[in-house]
Amino acid sequence: MDITPAPSKTASQGNVDFDVLIIGAGISGIDAAYHLSKTRPDTRFAILESMDDLGGTWRTHRFPGIRSDSDLFTFGFRWKPWTGIPIATGDEILSYLNEAMAENDLRRHTRFGHWVESADWSSKAQRWAVKVWRSGETEPVEMTCRFLWMCSGYYRHSEPYRPTWPDMEQFDGQIVHPQDWPADLDHADKQVVVIGSGATAATLIPALAKTAEHVTMLQRSPTYYYPKPMMDEFTTTLRALDLPDDWFHDIMRRKFLHDQQVTVRRSKEEPQVLADELIGAARAYLGEDYDIETHFTPSYQPWRQRIAMIPDGDLFTTIRSGKASVVTDQIERFTGAGLRLASGKELKADIVVTATGLTLNALGDLVLTVDGAQVDLSQSITHRGIMFTGVPNLVSVFGYLRSSWTLRADLVSDYVCRLLAHMDAKGVGSVTAALREQDQGMPERPWVDPENFNPGYFSRSLHLLPKQGDRQPWLITQDYFSDRETLPAADLDDGTLVYA
Repeated sequence: MDITPAPSKTASQGNVDFDVLIIGAGISGIDAAYHLSKTRPDTRFAILESMDDLGGTWRTHRFPGIRSDSDLFTFGFRWKPWTGIPIATGDEILSYLNEAMAENDLRRHTRFGHWVESADWSSKAQRWAVKVWRSGETEPVEMTCRFLWMCSGYYRHSEPYRPTWPDMEQFDGQIVHPQDWPADLDHADKQVVVIGSGATAATLIPALAKTAEHVTMLQRSPTYYYPKPMMDEFTTTLRALDLPDDWFHDIMRRKFLHDQQVTVRRSKEEPQVLADELIGAARAYLGEDYDIETHFTPSYQPWRQRIAMIPDGDLFTTIRSGKASVVTDQIERFTGAGLRLASGKELKADIVVTATGLTLNALGDLVLTVDGAQVDLSQSITHRGIMFTGVPNLVSVFGYLRSSWTLRADLVSDYVCRLLAHMDAKGVGSVTAALREQDQGMPERPWVDPENFNPGYFSRSLHLLPKQGDRQPWLITQDYFSDRETLPAADLDDGTLVYA
């Protein structure tokens, strides 16, 4: 069956049959739509988004101080220059995404308030039948497509990770999670305890401390932080040259990519030296008298979990000012007035923020069937971290954990558009990843190697995710500098992709 696109129509015209359905209007979905519109302008496609507007993570998370944890020169699109400071607020990122949509006329392809429940592949029809719930309607509709492009991220937007502790119901104050922050929450002049010490906590605490009476970061164990100036000498010098936006963006992007590459390399080759530097940076901000060993000396090597970037050292300066403090301990139980800790210490609180992480899921919890048989993704093997064995005409975007997510989204978009063109040239309608004879029996490994990267939110949910093998193309490398060479050159006729 030929996959040559039919004449173009827009999503707003009420179509229910498409060449490509993109699931998710976050940064990955917008990137996918851009690439399709530019390289395959006659492709009939739509973006389906469950929320009422675009943004994905940046629409879900609306807590005080929400900002990027990566620089926008690499987190932004390579095709749309970022001209602001490296670290952006959530509102600035949403504005940037809206500009990207408007400049490329992508909203006309987007259907908001469309939640995808399931998709069934028919080998006979060579099409996906997709069950979609639309906001305000009591019955689902069926949409069909030749190709599913999953850009739904890797966590459940509707359900954050909420651990429980004894006697939570006894607490007289308010318990909130950053992922569903109440718009009317007043934390001014309140005692706030933030449970957790990852990037979310590091972002929240300086913002809350501006008006709260006091903020306490309660952690089980320390995290690595990288205090980085918002405007360094290089950036200031470059701005003074009054370069065109695309030149400035490209140079800054190269700079941050180089910095990322060096840090990741050092985390492998000289982890203790890097650890000492990061811990030393905390000491430089907090002073020699501060108990760095207890509160800022992690038990793991750098980049076994994320290193949280803190712009201008704002977390450290907030602690140094006395507006915030750190307690390293275990929670025994909640009390009416706060928390009782394993050490016997009690923390008073009006508000407790559970910055306890994400609930991972696979492909947005989409229920997949192929010719009526339900797919268990955890039993499949990934093909370059993009496709999955036994699942035809489905691709997925999973970004980098140590570099900006969008770097991989861009590479995947290039790869998928090349794959679609290759299918056109072959005159085929489906493509399925399948193990070759020489790949049978190869060792199967987790989606992410716990020896390489093991934050709690991944360790809890690895059993839900597909496996990887021990050789290409059955690997997800998590290495941008390798992928940018291998993905564009990947052989689409090496026998691991079966066309029909």
